[in-house]
Amino acid sequence: MDLEFTAEDIKFRDEVRGWINENLTEDLKRRLHLSRNHSLDEKNQKAWLKKLADKGWLVPNWPEEYGGPGWTQTQKYIFEMECALAGTPRNSSMGVRMCAPVIMKFGTQEQKDRFLPPIRQSDVWWCQGYSEPGSGSDLASLQMTARREGDYYICNGSKTWTTYAQWADWIFCLVRTSKEDKKQKGISFLLIDMKSPGITISPIHTLDDGPEGAQEVNQVFFEDVKVPVDQRIGEEGEGWTCAKYLLTFERGAAYAPSCRHAMHRAKKIAALEEVDGRPLSEDPDFAAKIADLEMQIDALDFTERRIFSSLAAGQSVGAMSSLMKTRGSEIGQKITELIRAIPPKIGQISADMNITQFVFRNLPDHPAGDGKNLNTDIRRWLYSGEGKYELGARGEGIGIIQDFRDR
Repeated sequence: MDLEFTAEDIKFRDEVRGWINENLTEDLKRRLHLSRNHSLDEKNQKAWLKKLADKGWLVPNWPEEYGGPGWTQTQKYIFEMECALAGTPRNSSMGVRMCAPVIMKFGTQEQKDRFLPPIRQSDVWWCQGYSEPGSGSDLASLQMTARREGDYYICNGSKTWTTYAQWADWIFCLVRTSKEDKKQKGISFLLIDMKSPGITISPIHTLDDGPEGAQEVNQVFFEDVKVPVDQRIGEEGEGWTCAKYLLTFERGAAYAPSCRHAMHRAKKIAALEEVDGRPLSEDPDFAAKIADLEMQIDALDFTERRIFSSLAAGQSVGAMSSLMKTRGSEIGQKITELIRAIPPKIGQISADMNITQFVFRNLPDHPAGDGKNLNTDIRRWLYSGEGKYELGARGEGIGIIQDFRDR
């Protein structure tokens, strides 16, 4: 097992870093900084994915025979690491990361030829139809039906927590094609055109919603939706096998780089805040918490490198990808808790509104509001698009925002 990067790896890292510096424009950085969930609007998100596709980097995990770049496991890790450290837009293309591997594994040659090239070129946007009201963790209890009528399935039911369904061209769905003695049986995997008659989308609003139409999750309703049988992946009733295979790709990723990026932001906030006449970052108790978290991130990083080294050697890592997902989420929560512990001037705005990077950019001359309701005023300013709201005299709340700028 070799955990050190070779000269070729470092050359590749520099190439990735240079491309990111060239393509992650100041405008994109500004939009990401103002986002409450580090996501872009539809136009800019799709434009970023198209840039990756044009470079040949949108599908780093795909085999070369399907258009993948032929990277080693180490190069894949480096790419993820550099993207996370630079704070690039999230690759939220479920077609690339989740649906495509299922088509490669279980699809016919005709299905591969039809669906994989548009996914690789980022010409279509996919969403996932798994969870239903009452069928989340117990996914096998799903109730959406697909009744066979000749060369079509007639689909009825709904899917929930569907990420960016309002942007999607297609949805991959688990549906119940028959009732069996075991609930995992009788489930099939369908690809459904979102323009099909009978599909309606209802937004689910969350605390970190963006402007209207940019919500992250939705409920999708299907009423007598006709789906051609040739859009079923795998055999009828074998969808659970596809589902389990897909989830290994949903969980397989490196989490240490994003945790390290979040820790870097937390340290910048702490360096700006003074407690008893000195930066909070120099407080012994706070510094000890930082050191503890950094050691946890280092441990996660080396564990992930061991996993990638094993994959490069052709070894199976089993459930380790799920364990890393759990550990990465735990560390991310601890970093958020650390930020929330920072005194209110910076920490409260950063944590409560989930816009930590907000304090590190140059603000317009007249950000927003009269300071009576700071959170609402900032939201109104953020969602105005160009930050041109000018609602009144600068009050105490806006004085705090101006204080960020003066520092």
